[in-house]
Amino acid sequence: MIDSRIDREGNDPETLLYRARQGDAEALSRLLELYRSYLRLFSRVQVDRCLQSKTDLSDLIQETMFIAHRSFHEFRGDTERELVAWLRQILASRLAHLIRRYQTQRRDVRLEMELGEGLDRSSLVARQLASSYSSPSRRAARRQEAVLLADAIAELSEEHREVLILHHFQHLPFNEVATRLARTEDATKKIWVRALLALKDHIEQHFG
Repeated sequence: MIDSRIDREGNDPETLLYRARQGDAEALSRLLELYRSYLRLFSRVQVDRCLQSKTDLSDLIQETMFIAHRSFHEFRGDTERELVAWLRQILASRLAHLIRRYQTQRRDVRLEMELGEGLDRSSLVARQLASSYSSPSRRAARRQEAVLLADAIAELSEEHREVLILHHFQHLPFNEVATRLARTEDATKKIWVRALLALKDHIEQHFG
């Protein structure tokens, strides 16, 4: 069973995946577009840690989407979970390529594996965070929770997104988050509380 709102909008990933497998280019484009916020969130986590402000996330995501579209015939999975894992692999490859441009040890074969593992951990954090706002019955009826959480985070204000990313995904303590936000620690904790409330409201309103 899939979220009825998604069905009405014609964005059921399983249907789009089937149609894309039949050679429907429009369905493939619509399918991949469902994961733009997901890819942006997790690239944001890795790029911030490794490259800081040296790259444009929009270009990185566009390149990842282009490669996924071009090489879709190589995808062998049948589910959204498998598709999301495949997209993370492509993203890890592109991130590794970017990072090597700014490092002296450009042929470190461990880099892409480490990035892939980091993206997997970020996806797990997202699933856990989303699960805290839904019942077991709702979780069973929904799409990949990490994807829906990324969509919800994309709708938040920049400050709310930042505090959630820094604290939950990059695991920074509040004093370090406060430094990054140029706020006091007390003000940062209040922003974090408001961000969680806004996230909860968005998830329940759109995906609950």
